Amino acid sequence: MKVPISWLRDSVAVDMPLAELGAQLAITSCEVDRIVRRGVPDEDGNLGRYLVGRVIEAGKHPNADRLQLCRVDVGEGEPRQIVCGAWNFGEGATVAVALPGAVLPDGRRLERTTLRGTVSDGMILSEQELELGTDHTGILVLPEPSEPGTPLGDVLPLADDVLEIETGFNRPDLLAIYGIAREVAALTGAELPPPPGTDPERTEDEPVDVRIEDFEGCPRYIGRLLRDVTIEPSPPWLKARLLAAGVRPISNVVDVTNYAMVALGNPLHVFDHDRLAEGRIVVRRAHPGEELVTLDGTARRLDPEDLVIADAERAVALAGIMGGQDTEVTDATTTVLLEAANFEPIGVQRSSERHVRTEGSNRWEKGVDPYLAAQAAALATELIVELTGARWTGSVDVKQTLPERPVVRLRPERTSRVMGLDVGRADQREILGRLGFEVEDDWTVVVPTWRARDVTREADVIEEVARFHLPEVPFTLPLRSAMFGRLWQEQRLRRFVEDTLVGAGFSEAYTSSFVPGGGEEVQLANPLSVDQAALRTTLRTGLLAAAEHNVDVGNEVTELFEIARVYLPTGEKLPDERWRLAGVASRGFERAKGALDLLHQALKVPVRYERDDADPFLPGRAARFASGRVGELHPDVAAGRWGYFELELATLFAGIPERILYEDVITYPAVRQDLAFVVDESVLAGDLIAAAREAAGPEVRQASVFDVYRGGQIPEGKKSIALAVAFQSPERTLSDADAQELRERIVAALAERFGAELRA
Repeated sequence: MKVPISWLRDSVAVDMPLAELGAQLAITSCEVDRIVRRGVPDEDGNLGRYLVGRVIEAGKHPNADRLQLCRVDVGEGEPRQIVCGAWNFGEGATVAVALPGAVLPDGRRLERTTLRGTVSDGMILSEQELELGTDHTGILVLPEPSEPGTPLGDVLPLADDVLEIETGFNRPDLLAIYGIAREVAALTGAELPPPPGTDPERTEDEPVDVRIEDFEGCPRYIGRLLRDVTIEPSPPWLKARLLAAGVRPISNVVDVTNYAMVALGNPLHVFDHDRLAEGRIVVRRAHPGEELVTLDGTARRLDPEDLVIADAERAVALAGIMGGQDTEVTDATTTVLLEAANFEPIGVQRSSERHVRTEGSNRWEKGVDPYLAAQAAALATELIVELTGARWTGSVDVKQTLPERPVVRLRPERTSRVMGLDVGRADQREILGRLGFEVEDDWTVVVPTWRARDVTREADVIEEVARFHLPEVPFTLPLRSAMFGRLWQEQRLRRFVEDTLVGAGFSEAYTSSFVPGGGEEVQLANPLSVDQAALRTTLRTGLLAAAEHNVDVGNEVTELFEIARVYLPTGEKLPDERWRLAGVASRGFERAKGALDLLHQALKVPVRYERDDADPFLPGRAARFASGRVGELHPDVAAGRWGYFELELATLFAGIPERILYEDVITYPAVRQDLAFVVDESVLAGDLIAAAREAAGPEVRQASVFDVYRGGQIPEGKKSIALAVAFQSPERTLSDADAQELRERIVAALAERFGAELRA
């Protein structure tokens, strides 16, 4: 969320440097990403070059039909001659002027220049050039006359500092300027005035027809009728505030609803009342097959679980998410119905995942205070009457009993014990009071409505006190605490696996347990988003995405592994959680299998591979073994030659000997030979290696495949598999005769078992 400081100062005094304020908020309340300066730069007296001007003369440029030549009084005695491309103003207009030398918000520096042979000694500004709006088709004409030469900053909000913050899911109250002001007041001890918004006088008492058929989805709906509305652009101050808060201005009435949402945190909506069938509002679930064209022009097929706002005939809005085109406020609108409601979070979240996420749905999903709707309605009504000349003629508040405020018993001495810091009772009472908690004499704490969702226990109340004393909390354990412990066997083995793969050149990755779902995965009841709707059943999705990202940013050789849990459906409420190891290598099957061989060798676990042609691997480039699978991923799964393995850690660890004994390094030289055999296509290379080791015994120290060849002199249906073999004895140096004998035993065994023919 973006918090303009000028807007924040409407509710609380901000006297400390902004960097210090941001640092303290980051400790106590929310993450502060950065502080940005918006609008006209104010360095080197730049704001002094922006003045109010009055147009003394205006007419067509002598050498250009599309340009206007003006003489503008900026309080200097002699008017300035300025060439302008807009024609929405004339003689007598009060305008915004930038003098030569001024630096615009986009970084451009103005200079005295000549346009089509005529000197232009300044610039008459549009609202877009001042970042006060999006209109660049015409000049910004100031609505209230000011004396020429008045600093423009005294008339318009030319510059502002903006806090960019990230709030937690449990703090929807911070998604509002007033919510941040409440935190700042509690932090600094500054006075906090009541929230903005006062009901204007109601001119009539017209009935407003609002009916709620689903109080579970909508516990409260305030509807207000306003007549004689004039739809036009918002004034510059309102546009500037919305833009600084990251909201695009649209029109005065729509802008007011967005302004109230940002100010207080309660989303609102306005309907063209004349386009509501029978002028009625009905809050209900969507009918089967019902459709709605939303404001973004998208035709949406509604789900019967979607909560909608309807009139007497059809759905006109997705509740809490987006309005519909049929009842959109337009320039022709003269009567509006203002909606200030409260919607249940989970239902809005599910509908937004099905259809579209918006600023409004983001707030509803986190939970909005149901008591806030009346204040938001008051602020919006006040501004609509003020900015559009409307009359407030009718109101209704349909609701069931609103939830009671939580009551928690606090033991102030426990606060100090939990924090490890002596916090006085008066201090605790003062902090809670500044945050809106009511503390009785017996330390019964009544939680404010805006914190009712996340403060329900004594520990939660203690946390409220503690977060304002975090810098003082000592970085030591309590004296009576003593912590002893060690890793258990499975943890030690996981560490060993990590060390082995890192030593093999792989890097460890951590990926999300959540995946889009849509298959047989364990679906989440309340997912954070469509992309995080289920629990993973394999590590491949996240690990492969991380590897491909590394390649995309230039890391051509990428080798990653992950040790994490997967969640397998059981048909019961809870899934089967298993620890798995997975690895991915950009250099293909051989690299992935080599890492596996090294791991099994380090753990002293024998491994036997069997052919595996199933998805997601390439046929003939994959194998399965006791604890998992390894292979080269099919191009339909991942572009490139990605080697991948995934295995069950429990099965791998079950094969480890009770005691892992390592042999001394053999100092006698090895005799290395290459042997190539012609075998049937169906013979597996792994079987050849296993048979060679069995035939020659322990003096075969290494045996691996270094080439597989087909074609040429190799008959059809056959292939050539080349083995690199190393003979070595721990007791003596092997002679050529010893090596020849071992070689002959291998050749004979492979010929007998596989019909293998030794190539010359």
